[in-house]
Amino acid sequence: MRLALGTAQFGSSYGISNTTGQVDEREISNILNLAKDSYIDTIDTAMSYGNSESTLGSIGIKDFKLITKLPSLPKNVENVDKWVNEEVAGSLQRLKSVSLYALLLHNSNDLTGIHGNKLIKVLTNLRNRNLIQKLGVSIYDPTEIKKILKLLDIDIIQAPLNLIDRRLIRSGWLRKLKKESVEIHVRSVFLQGILLMPRELIPKRFEKWHYIWDIWHNNLADKKLDNKEECLQFVLSLKEIDRIIIGVQNSMQLRELIKASSKGVKIRDWSNLACYDQGLVNPSEWKML
Repeated sequence: MRLALGTAQFGSSYGISNTTGQVDEREISNILNLAKDSYIDTIDTAMSYGNSESTLGSIGIKDFKLITKLPSLPKNVENVDKWVNEEVAGSLQRLKSVSLYALLLHNSNDLTGIHGNKLIKVLTNLRNRNLIQKLGVSIYDPTEIKKILKLLDIDIIQAPLNLIDRRLIRSGWLRKLKKESVEIHVRSVFLQGILLMPRELIPKRFEKWHYIWDIWHNNLADKKLDNKEECLQFVLSLKEIDRIIIGVQNSMQLRELIKASSKGVKIRDWSNLACYDQGLVNPSEWKML
């Protein structure tokens, strides 16, 4: 199963389409049980996802590969080695695990900051000590990748990719990374839920791109297509991708996504949805709309 379970909703009210808030512990347990039974073997979380790690550890996740993310280095950090080791130790304690499948940097700019060399050294040491199996970076834009590869020997990378945001493909990095044997995980396959929202509920601040929503919804209606299936089939058709990170608010949603991803891959032409406007494809820019 190429799906991986994202957990941002387990620690906060994450996502523009989230109408139910943070997922409670009982429902998280239901989600994890369904994931395990469906051969989903990877959990993606982060130290900054509220109480996500402690909740996962409390429920028990020994049957999953664990990926977490290191937050940005504090501006006033004095001892990088100590800070990183304490953050990772705290994460392992909360997750009730002795090691991680992967540790990702949440902010690649830390590699080029004043503490970059120290950070690289301590991260590499963690991998050498087998506290983490794989080392990587979570990126927001493929333009980050070139500098990352010059500085750090990464095993895994996480990046946004969906029907609208095709920067990872257009830049050529999807194929280049795979040739370098880098494990590729993609997130935001529903553009944080916008691609699953009814046309009339898409916030007005996104009307600048009304033509995209019109094409999307008109085609879905005319051809009687399922929005979840179309989004998932697009990323599933890309053989370079190792894991597709999905976040859900309940086990019913997960069941629907598993069903949508289990059908034979259909390569449908949605190229007219592609957009390279940072204002839309980069959610960190949305607060400016």
